[in-house]
Amino acid sequence: MLASDDDTQHQRLEPSSTPRVLTILSFVLEKLVLRNDRLMEGVSCGHGKSLDVFQGVRAPNISILKYIERIYKYTNCSPSCFVVGYVYIDRLLHKYPNSLVVSLNVHRLLVTAVMVAAKMLDDVHYNNTFYARVGGVTNLELNRLEIDLLFLLNFEMTVHSRVFESYCQQLEKEMLLNSATLKIERPLISNAIDDVTEISMEDMPSSSPPQLVD
Repeated sequence: MLASDDDTQHQRLEPSSTPRVLTILSFVLEKLVLRNDRLMEGVSCGHGKSLDVFQGVRAPNISILKYIERIYKYTNCSPSCFVVGYVYIDRLLHKYPNSLVVSLNVHRLLVTAVMVAAKMLDDVHYNNTFYARVGGVTNLELNRLEIDLLFLLNFEMTVHSRVFESYCQQLEKEMLLNSATLKIERPLISNAIDDVTEISMEDMPSSSPPQLVD
């Protein structure tokens, strides 16, 4: 039996090992994707040329929340990386206003943006090969997506403290609307690469399905 929308939202807001900021961020992205998917129903055009490189043929069979939790669990990056990754995605949308974040591109946008953010913020971070394995794409594809993201944003990857705080405040507003508690904290546990259960996202247009990294 499928859970209702109210049940799903209630589950998201219950206490868990996932930092609350990640839960709220996933909620914000899920609302955005749901709205944009509805806007794109019956429309044959693309979702904005700038985001074509992130687009898959079909949406991966994993929710945004579970995908964010997976990245956080296995990469051990700080929760702040997800906020900065969200800043990158928002900058991309402001720079290319005809682009939309939809179910076909949100997962690739997330893993790429969070990985770049980890390189900018964290003293210790995993390499592209590990992020590709966690994200369900090939190392070659993630390398290309990273380069595309950097060039699309003209390598403007610095997020100043005031900007970071403003985005946290935006998430706090979502928190208040959904009766949650926002708490940014660093993870206390690490996960070895051998513990990662591999997943695979759907193939990109005009390409074969990605082969997972061993």
